Amino acid sequence: MTTTDLEIIKALAEEGNMRKAAERLFLSQPALSQRLQSIEKEWGTLLFIRSQKGLETTSAGELVVAYANETIARKEETFEQIASMADKVHGTLKIACASIVGQTWLPKVLKEFVAHYPDAKISLMTGWSSEIVQALYNGEAHVGIVRGQVDWKSRKNYLFRDRLYLVDREITSIDELQETERPFIQFKSDSNYYMEIQRWWQRHFAQKPGRQITVDQIETCKQLALNGIGYAILPSITLTGEERVNRVPLLNNEEEFELTRDTWLIGYESSFALKQVDAFAQIVQSHAEKNQKDSDL
Repeated sequence: MTTTDLEIIKALAEEGNMRKAAERLFLSQPALSQRLQSIEKEWGTLLFIRSQKGLETTSAGELVVAYANETIARKEETFEQIASMADKVHGTLKIACASIVGQTWLPKVLKEFVAHYPDAKISLMTGWSSEIVQALYNGEAHVGIVRGQVDWKSRKNYLFRDRLYLVDREITSIDELQETERPFIQFKSDSNYYMEIQRWWQRHFAQKPGRQITVDQIETCKQLALNGIGYAILPSITLTGEERVNRVPLLNNEEEFELTRDTWLIGYESSFALKQVDAFAQIVQSHAEKNQKDSDL
């Protein structure tokens, strides 16, 4: 039934008179009678009995009248809700985020977002940066937070630069790596990050590390290093500064970090036009600026 059909049923039940209902609906009586016949044909039963006193609702008609009233009321409520939400941020925010950022930096951002926009829902997936880009291509996310150099042609907002440190309980300088027998602990990551580490190593040393341990998660890598099992190269975003380890900066000179990792917010322009995405992007940018200021201190 169309909205007009629902209004016809409602008017006929309330007026109990074909002429009055026609006047209320701005229809002629023949036109209204024809519409009613079509509606009754659709339901396969009589909804009203015509008598000298007017219209009487049949038992089946009472069900259809109740359905019409409920549907019209629900439509009006929905319009009211839409009107009330005009200035609110609502809907589902679908985020795809690099695992490292999702485990360390993003929770504080989402805490502020939820506090400011309680009507919005959040859907979050994490993975490698290559998987984040694929999620955007597939329409599985509105925005993505990625690490490193990512080929993205649409909107790409720079967030912050992460410095990488050699972390170990014993080693205090890069030069010690040439003689140490301690294992180099690495975590599986996207090929871009892995190649950056490999290129850095080749620039400084003539051969590969003598002993290596490979794990599947950066947090596992960090915990092994913190417990003195070996050394690791970790981004500063994973370190709080309270860890009881040596943090050796990978410097190109006395001031410039040689090995860094950039973080970006990416997505299609059409996604950023959504209120929930635009609101999230603003909070992300605010936290990113604060993060960069803190790292520069």
